Amino acid sequence: MHRRSTLALALGLGLSPFAPRPGRAMAPGRTHALSLLGEPSLPADFAHFPWVDPEAPKGGTVVQGAIGSFDSFNPFIIRGTPAAGITQIYDQLLVANPDEASTEYAHLASTIEVAPGRDGVTFTLRPEARWHDAKPITSEDVAWSFATLRQHGRPFYRAYWADVTAVETPDPSRVVFRFRDGSNRELPLILGQLQVLPKHWWQGRDFTRPLGEAPLGSGPYRVDGFELGRTLSYRRVEEYWAANLPTVRGQNNFDVIRYEYFRDTTVAFEAFKAGRTDFRNVNVALEWATGYDFPAVRNGFVRKLEIPHQLPTGMQAFVFNIRRDPFKDRRVREALALMFDFEWLNANIFYGAYTRTASYFSNSQFAASGIPEGAELAILEPFRNQLPKALFEKPFTVPRTDGSGTNREGMRAAIGLLREAGWTIRERRLVNAAGQQMRFEILLNSPSFERVANPYRDWLSRLGIEVSVRTVDPAQFQRREDEFDYDMIVDVFPQSFSPGNEQRDYWTCEKARQPGSRNTIGVCDPVIDALVEKVVEADSEQALVPAVRALDRVLLWNHFVVPQWYSRTFRLAFWDIFGRPQRTPRYGIGFNAWWVDAAKAARIAAERR
Repeated sequence: MHRRSTLALALGLGLSPFAPRPGRAMAPGRTHALSLLGEPSLPADFAHFPWVDPEAPKGGTVVQGAIGSFDSFNPFIIRGTPAAGITQIYDQLLVANPDEASTEYAHLASTIEVAPGRDGVTFTLRPEARWHDAKPITSEDVAWSFATLRQHGRPFYRAYWADVTAVETPDPSRVVFRFRDGSNRELPLILGQLQVLPKHWWQGRDFTRPLGEAPLGSGPYRVDGFELGRTLSYRRVEEYWAANLPTVRGQNNFDVIRYEYFRDTTVAFEAFKAGRTDFRNVNVALEWATGYDFPAVRNGFVRKLEIPHQLPTGMQAFVFNIRRDPFKDRRVREALALMFDFEWLNANIFYGAYTRTASYFSNSQFAASGIPEGAELAILEPFRNQLPKALFEKPFTVPRTDGSGTNREGMRAAIGLLREAGWTIRERRLVNAAGQQMRFEILLNSPSFERVANPYRDWLSRLGIEVSVRTVDPAQFQRREDEFDYDMIVDVFPQSFSPGNEQRDYWTCEKARQPGSRNTIGVCDPVIDALVEKVVEADSEQALVPAVRALDRVLLWNHFVVPQWYSRTFRLAFWDIFGRPQRTPRYGIGFNAWWVDAAKAARIAAERR
């Protein structure tokens, strides 16, 4: 399971001290929580998540920066650019605990009942659940939300919910989902992530169009005010129906959360330095290494905090759109990947802050290594004749350089591969048999990435390739990405502790043809389709691990991307107005459990004046 992320760190499960207790995952029966990896760690009568402060004070305003613009309050469809933070106005059936892997607790639902054959799940809603207009939340709202999102929502909903065959509402408090069979082990948890929408409010409104008015919700915040494209704020709901639930206690402490929009990350950082915003999750190594030497930092008014994490980091990469020439040829893709000098970038641009990504499931037990053996080899063996011979004979490795910036060895190997693919260098131009020069565009949505794309462009120019780098605003980038209108982009394929249904949206033939899907590469391969189904249908961790490793290995040997890097820490910068719990959850930042410390805030307010 996963949530789509933007160009930020995508947050596997390795063997750790926090490994789940043994037990059958997703066992049939009625329960207060679901876990894919064993038994939930918290009992049915738990009072609150253990990483929060249940007595955290409420109050204050926090201001965060957002990049670009927004023109819609409907984040569930392809059209429009949704407002930052809008999903916090809605409740989900279940809530994830960032202190546990792949575990969700009853929230809007009071209980969950998995069918005996695991071919269905029933959610019983809490009778006290209410919309912000005080009307009750019913099973009809859940069923309508599911049907509407599957029909009109972004394509990943259809990929996630492909195995749901029917939805029943036997009474206002119960909703039943029927499955094709019991093989999709994570489907009950995925359905638990459903953000329930108010059927009565949407009647008479067109769900397929961008929404310019504040929608009705049921969650801890409501839209308080906005100016489309520039700013918006959310106000904590004083009468929030779930305020005392254990899944909520100690969280949602800010009275007001405001987002201010800025043209790009550079302007946003300057606004932060000037005190116009309060909190930054820093994803730019240069900023982290050199940007925090201004008076507010020296005076202790702005703090930096680095928090190590144990999270899967997925794949961030330059992505080839293999729907286009010349990227349809695997040898061309491999050659271009050989020209990317990560070691030089890490030493000269990133201050040594990053680790090279060498797997689509990096930083997890699902990453392929060595050569295929045992259960993984058994999965791959039927496809031997359809896969590269080297896949079975040697480990996959990402190219390495000495960091000098010359990369002669990589260039020689790249020229050899390009020659095999029918490309030659003539008069310093890489041309095909028809004399056409290889040229393409790298499309970006942030100027901060130009300092990576420009060196890569220069390295490729040594082969005679004409590469242009173009940065567009986030809204235009999103439209072009949804329509697969690009040659190369930077994308992130986030992964979780339990890879599953989302892999269909990333890699399958069906999604390669569906605008707005997450198959930005254009992968369409019957072997990969079959391996994805192996992952989705794995009924235990013992079956899942080799299936994912097999998928990872095949993806890597196809050279669909130029792997980039990941960080092993969260890097946070903030004005010192906050209080926070004594510890951070194991697999997240837990910012929604922070609060505004009134005394600190008064001190900072005086400084800002």
